[in-house]
Amino acid sequence: MQNETLIAGFGGQGVLFAGKVLAHAALELGLEVTWFPSYGPEMRGGTANCTVIFSDEEIGSPQVLNPTSIIVMNQPSLDKYETMVRKDGYLVVDTSMTNREVERKDIHTVCLPATQIAEELGDKRLTNIVLLGALIHASNYFGQAELENALKKSLEGKNTELVAMNIIALQRGFEYNN
Repeated sequence: MQNETLIAGFGGQGVLFAGKVLAHAALELGLEVTWFPSYGPEMRGGTANCTVIFSDEEIGSPQVLNPTSIIVMNQPSLDKYETMVRKDGYLVVDTSMTNREVERKDIHTVCLPATQIAEELGDKRLTNIVLLGALIHASNYFGQAELENALKKSLEGKNTELVAMNIIALQRGFEYNN
């Protein structure tokens, strides 16, 4: 089993952090993992994406051409990456930041107003974790507990309120049904 996930959005939306959490969850399960960031020179406000590959076998290359799953956090990412998702793969879309529906019918889609959900929780920086929770629930790559543990490990040394808010954001994404 090899999974290839691409997470894409603007710099500052937590794209790379969401990828790290996903990578930590896979590592906790003893899987082989690569995490590969990519971002424009502007960083905050520019485009950013990262790929996470996890597998029960050795990973030959961190390059991903047709990901098994993609999280898109903005309109430019939806426009650029929708066609890349592998058939029967997963596309998770933040409808708060996009202005059109997904066109493909041969993939599983999860469309949720993640930025709005994060703002209701009090901090739009939680959007990335809401989306990650939605992907994990839809794809069943891991259980919620594994992702919570990875989130706690990724936020080790941070204040407990920040950790608690991220856990709630993860749960909101995990519970979302569209």
